[in-house]
Amino acid sequence: MTTITETIPNSRGPSLALRYAFREMRSGLRGFYVFIACIALGVMAIAGVGSVAASLGEGVAREGRTLLGGDVAFSLMQREAKPEELAFLRARGAVSVAATLRGMARAPDGNLALVEIKAVDGSYPLLGKATLAPDMPMSDLLAERDGAYGAATDTTLMARLGLKVGDRLTVGNATFQIRSEISAEPDKLAGGVGFAPRFLANEDALRATRLLQPGSLVRWIYRVRLPDAVSGDRAAKALADDARAQLPQAGWEIRSRDNASPQLERTITRFTQFLTLVGLASLLVGGVGVANAVKSHIDRRRDVIASLKALGATGRDVFAIYLTQVLVLAVIGSLIGMVVGASLPFAIVGLFGKLLPLPVVPALHLGELALSLLYGLLTALAFGLWPLARVHDVPVAALFRDAALTESHRPKLRYMLWMALVVGLLIAVVVGLAYDKRVAAVFVVSSMVVFALLRGIAGALMAFARKLPRPSMTMLRLAIANIYRPGALTPSVVMSLGLGLTVLVTVTQIDGNLRRQFMAALPEKAPSFYFIDIPSTDADRFSAFLKEKQPQSTVEDVPMLRGRIVAARGVKAEDLKPSSDAEWVLQSDRGLSYTNEVPRGSKLVEGKWWAPDYSGPPLVSFEKKLADGLGLKLGDEVTVNVLGRDITARIGNMRSVDWQSLGINFVLVFSPNTFRGAPHTHIATLTEPKSDPSQDAGLVKAVADAFPMITTVRVREALDTVGSVVTNLVLAIRGTSAVTLLSAILVLGGALAAGHRHRVYDAVILKTLGATRARLLGAYALEYLMIGLATAVFGVIAGSVAAWLIVTRLMTLSFVWQAGSAAGVVLAALIVTVGLGLAGTLVALNQKPATVLRNL
Repeated sequence: MTTITETIPNSRGPSLALRYAFREMRSGLRGFYVFIACIALGVMAIAGVGSVAASLGEGVAREGRTLLGGDVAFSLMQREAKPEELAFLRARGAVSVAATLRGMARAPDGNLALVEIKAVDGSYPLLGKATLAPDMPMSDLLAERDGAYGAATDTTLMARLGLKVGDRLTVGNATFQIRSEISAEPDKLAGGVGFAPRFLANEDALRATRLLQPGSLVRWIYRVRLPDAVSGDRAAKALADDARAQLPQAGWEIRSRDNASPQLERTITRFTQFLTLVGLASLLVGGVGVANAVKSHIDRRRDVIASLKALGATGRDVFAIYLTQVLVLAVIGSLIGMVVGASLPFAIVGLFGKLLPLPVVPALHLGELALSLLYGLLTALAFGLWPLARVHDVPVAALFRDAALTESHRPKLRYMLWMALVVGLLIAVVVGLAYDKRVAAVFVVSSMVVFALLRGIAGALMAFARKLPRPSMTMLRLAIANIYRPGALTPSVVMSLGLGLTVLVTVTQIDGNLRRQFMAALPEKAPSFYFIDIPSTDADRFSAFLKEKQPQSTVEDVPMLRGRIVAARGVKAEDLKPSSDAEWVLQSDRGLSYTNEVPRGSKLVEGKWWAPDYSGPPLVSFEKKLADGLGLKLGDEVTVNVLGRDITARIGNMRSVDWQSLGINFVLVFSPNTFRGAPHTHIATLTEPKSDPSQDAGLVKAVADAFPMITTVRVREALDTVGSVVTNLVLAIRGTSAVTLLSAILVLGGALAAGHRHRVYDAVILKTLGATRARLLGAYALEYLMIGLATAVFGVIAGSVAAWLIVTRLMTLSFVWQAGSAAGVVLAALIVTVGLGLAGTLVALNQKPATVLRNL
């Protein structure tokens, strides 16, 4: 004691706090393993997600030139480049031309399959190399020989049609021989997700199919590779700017090497943010574990704290010592999480590198790791300051009484201000660094509301238990008393379990609704088939053909063009500032249509529809939510580029659209006089009252026989493709959410462990007074069951509301409550709560009464 007596009065400041903090930690980290694990798991999730996303983003940026297929790509819909436009591009560098569209491939036995045709010229690929089996020069692969054009396709098409390399098939009016399998294209990612197998051919073969008709939905892509001496980002941007300035009417979509796949980059960013929010949820859940661990530690060290104060240490000294311990432990946990998170990109590439379709470049991303460290430290402080600050003003005499630390005591104002500052800083970092600040702000507000509600639930549960009449059954009476007694576990268990369950229910409800939307619910009300590239001259005949073949089905037919929004309200599209949920409408060409009446699946919400014989200036009907996202209102002008011409129309009305019906819906619907004389095709849907696979196959064959130029898209196959993507996304969400669930279980275990000392004393005294082991186990089981059930009900309600908001507001899908998954979560919560609680209770019941009573 001499050393303590001499040191405390004479040494103040960080050195004393650091010295005594480390001196106390010499005995080990007992009681802080949950603390460290909670911080480590949350930091690992954030560091891992950030590192993987940064590695992927770096890979996309590094391989941007190869992914794009050149330095700059110019895309045109439904038309080829004019001679002067092509001459402009060829004057700047090497040019490769490709065309993409969908078509129907027919095997020799008559079986049909939808294919994504990609017709290339002799310069393809300008950069990179296609992976072929067998490998051969592109000129030999695609050349015409023995009356057939060469082609390469992936194994999906060959398996579907029962073909192998060397077999022949037809597309349109052309015959092809499959000469190789294609497993990778250097520029595939830039083209987005395809809904059918790739079919690689040359440009001459495409023209021979006769699929290129006026208005066909074909995209022409002109890739330019600049000379090596001037192939940097600045030169690519200069070419794009010159093209817009010198050929303003071209209407092409221009991408440069630094944004080879904007959609992929946006998807990565948004998905990263979502997973980061899940990681933050894990940290928030872990924060409760931090608070429990700190409170338990202070409780266990009451004699030491009393001794320090008795020997002259001030409340500020004690606070500084234990704050230093918390910071040191938070750094340890954060470093563990950082190391594991930083290794994830390397592990992913090492284990799955050859299977990944994305260019992941593993590296240490110090910015992401530093951010995860900041999150870990701020979370530890935000949750650890309150139990730490409460010891400042507790008198020495009270510290020697067990009940002292269970009494309610509000910290001094300065500590509360520090807590407010830390929490404010944490919120500022979460919102300020988010890609979508609105989503981040909703997350923060929701977290605060959930914390407040859980605290209220715990208080209400304790108050309700206190007012219940005393039951005659001993076990039930003891269980109810344990819920509200001083030092009860109720607040800690409710907070720990409630947060974890809320996140788990949210994820399971989103998962169930996504699967319902894409795998089950949509096909029941969606069209069975889409038919595209219907020549205008054949539209009426084709509709009559469908009604003859399927008289019980519903046929919808509308004209269709493609165009890009190039200006709105007199502002160029690239200068508009759309909301995050409306920016997609400006990023590529969109389907356009015209009609005299409100389209099926749309509802007029503003303005009036034009008269059937309207012949004035062009009018357009705009989808309401997207118009709001672009800041448009009735009377504003919108300019679209269609077939190389800029057409300006005034917004005459706005519609709400039922996108989930999967019917024929358009963002922009024009008055018929707008496109009078413009070449275009029609698109049609066929909705069957009941799907019959044998009849479906017969209809596909009949359409291909009678109208070989029309492409049939079976909706079920398209939904299956989307479903596989959704499944992969959900798996990633589940994986990250598993971290949150693990944190919740750890926190729950920590909360139960925090009350272990009181539980031991209670058990020993009750056993001494005659209580049996079975009766005590029953009482504790009932206590945990009641607390767990109340918390589970809240978790189901809060998680379901959160999932409803995400599904309906952010994903704009319908929501159906998944009762089965909710029931499973409740059952799992009860099993975990009672199981962990009884595991700790068994340890308490095994204590020898004499040993414990001597130390009371």
